[in-house]
Amino acid sequence: MLTAAAVAVAIALSALACWFLVRDRLYDQVRNSLRGAPPVLVGPQQRFIACADNARTALERAVAATAADPDIRRNPQGNRWDVQLVAADGSVCFPLSSERAIKSSPSDLSVLGTHDTTFRDGEYLDGSPAMVRRSAVNLTVDGVNRQYVQLVAEGVTDVQESLRELAFVLLGVAAVGVVGAGFTGRIVARSALKPVDQLTDAVEHIARTEEVGTTIPVNGSDEIARLSTSFNSMSTALLNSRERQTRLIADAGHELRTPLTSLRTNVDLLIRSDDTGRPLPPATRSKLLGNMKAQMQELTLLIGDLLQLSRPDSPKPGQNLAVVALHEIAGRAVERARLRGPGLAFDVSVHPWYVHGDAAALERAVINLLDNAVKYSPPGGTVDVALTGGRLTVRDHGPGIPQDELPYVFDRFWRSPSSRQLPGSGLGLSIVAQTVRDTGGEVTLGPAADGGPGALATLQLPGQPTPPQ
Repeated sequence: MLTAAAVAVAIALSALACWFLVRDRLYDQVRNSLRGAPPVLVGPQQRFIACADNARTALERAVAATAADPDIRRNPQGNRWDVQLVAADGSVCFPLSSERAIKSSPSDLSVLGTHDTTFRDGEYLDGSPAMVRRSAVNLTVDGVNRQYVQLVAEGVTDVQESLRELAFVLLGVAAVGVVGAGFTGRIVARSALKPVDQLTDAVEHIARTEEVGTTIPVNGSDEIARLSTSFNSMSTALLNSRERQTRLIADAGHELRTPLTSLRTNVDLLIRSDDTGRPLPPATRSKLLGNMKAQMQELTLLIGDLLQLSRPDSPKPGQNLAVVALHEIAGRAVERARLRGPGLAFDVSVHPWYVHGDAAALERAVINLLDNAVKYSPPGGTVDVALTGGRLTVRDHGPGIPQDELPYVFDRFWRSPSSRQLPGSGLGLSIVAQTVRDTGGEVTLGPAADGGPGALATLQLPGQPTPPQ
């Protein structure tokens, strides 16, 4: 309806402009024709034969005089123009070439004493429309020289008929255009909004079935296509988020099952020994309790890692974001790593670097990298830690990481087949990757740059070497 209304307004304005333009052109042609009318002369070329107080009587006298004198040549100009003279006292005179009288107006006398030529809409005595040219002339009529207003008229009946027919044609074209625009607009609107209907159906389907991942076809590159593309991206992102959530729950359940099963077995053994009255030997009991403590610590670490991973991928307003001295965090993490690897040597070279982030999360990320280095370093090995220009590197001299396993090192719960017998949940590097992304940096893990043994972890964090003011 809006399209039809807009088209109707446009057609109406165009039709009006066309009609007025044609009208002005046609009347301009009539005025140009009147400008070319020859002047009225007195003498052998043109005789004034009738004058009277009013136009009707003067015309009747002219017609009667012309009929009585067959020597007078009628219609020397083919009746294209009708001419009459109006004196200041209101008397009217006609030349022989005139057959119709023009209704005069008091305003016609305004051109007396001037050299102006003006035009006005007028009519004949019989009511026919005409265009009238007015000008002042000095003529001698019946031996008397006086100034007259010369009225030269040309009928515009054909012009008005043409304009009337044009108006009907334009009205018909406008009506057809509005109806056509209505049907066309409806078809175009339904076609253009079809993706919106599909989008609505998809949203209703997801709301009804909770089946995220539903997409709709995208055609073109307009706003509707952009909306469809955005919806498909959102739906796919929701599907991926649900899949990650499902996988996280499944992986967490799998990882929790092993220590819980071991704890249950040990607890059952202790209970059975007490119920049967056959207590375990002190050494066995002490070893069993030590295993249970280790399993509880493993559970505690695993639950902490899961809580860390449950944070959103991007920081929210209100989190503990502040300017953090990364070199101080690295120093504290190295001291904790020394306690966990008492037989290892640490080659540390850190320079001041300040970043904007969560201090606790960054410290945990650095500790996770150092824990990996300690875990895979050979006895008596060396761990190299360097921080220069926002680039923190941690290198061990252990067996390294096979090339085919590098794409998976930051996946949650992924552990190398060769290290499954070592403690850990496979979440440490995932936490490192998430923390670095939240801080706006990058993390990589690969073979040592010099081609030697071991793995090299690199953190690149945005910041500056001096604390901001």
